[in-house]
Amino acid sequence: MDKAKSFLLEVRVEFDKITWPSRKEAIALTTAVLAITFFFTAYLGIVDISLTKLVSFLIY
Repeated sequence: MDKAKSFLLEVRVEFDKITWPSRKEAIALTTAVLAITFFFTAYLGIVDISLTKLVSFLIY
């Protein structure tokens, strides 16, 4: 039981050391991640469709 208590106390100490981003920073970073994800997904979708049509054209 002492090990568990010691562990939780250490977790609390480490948790207090965390520097959290501000609300503005969090929103900006989340927006950037979503935008990059959207564009990368769109790019891969276009490449996938293009290659599928190319292979289909070459086979038939």
